[in-house]
Amino acid sequence: MIVARALVTLALLAFPAGALAQAYQCHPSANVGPLPQIKPDGSTVRSSIGGYTLAISWSPEFCRGNHDPGSMQCSGKSGRFGFVLHGLWPESRSGPPPQWCAMTPLPSPADYRDNLCMTPVPYLIAHEWLKHGTCMAKTPAAYFATASRLWRGAALPDADHLSRNDGLTAGDLRDAFIEANPGWTRKAIGLLVGNGGWLREVHVCFDTRFKPIACDAQSLGPTDTAALRIWRGL
Repeated sequence: MIVARALVTLALLAFPAGALAQAYQCHPSANVGPLPQIKPDGSTVRSSIGGYTLAISWSPEFCRGNHDPGSMQCSGKSGRFGFVLHGLWPESRSGPPPQWCAMTPLPSPADYRDNLCMTPVPYLIAHEWLKHGTCMAKTPAAYFATASRLWRGAALPDADHLSRNDGLTAGDLRDAFIEANPGWTRKAIGLLVGNGGWLREVHVCFDTRFKPIACDAQSLGPTDTAALRIWRGL
């Protein structure tokens, strides 16, 4: 079931251009506050891009273990989120993926304003741009425009509804994404699960033309017959 009926009125008067997460509401504050300094968590890697991964997080699972319940994503004060965008990651033709290609420029206030309803974590917006975006675009705005187009083009199934199915498997979730997105194949849909088989993220693999392609074995995650659990947080 596509979650169209879950996307009720979104209060975005101050954020008219924002790409939307799967949310019951989205009321981001106009003041994102001071941002922590972003420090690289790895070395700089520059390599030829061979594809991309659209990383989609299941927000209820993140918030279940989050230690900052007052955050925009998890407090409920700014909206209640289902799937949200973790980021768009360039992949290399061979070897480790490109990352941390530059530490400037930093996102502008408009970059945060336009994307907080897609990625409701200011720190993550800056982190994804610096770690991944600098290797595929010249400006934060260009990077987030590409991520937003892919995000808007993906129909998101109602994982909260699926969570109520007895005997749920990884294949059931892949089936829901394929039904909602004609042209996608199951091998293009990778799943990241935590301990106990809880859904954490969906990774959609694309070629350099942003057409779905088969993920590598590591990104594909559990097989279709593996049991899957989805935390109900909506």
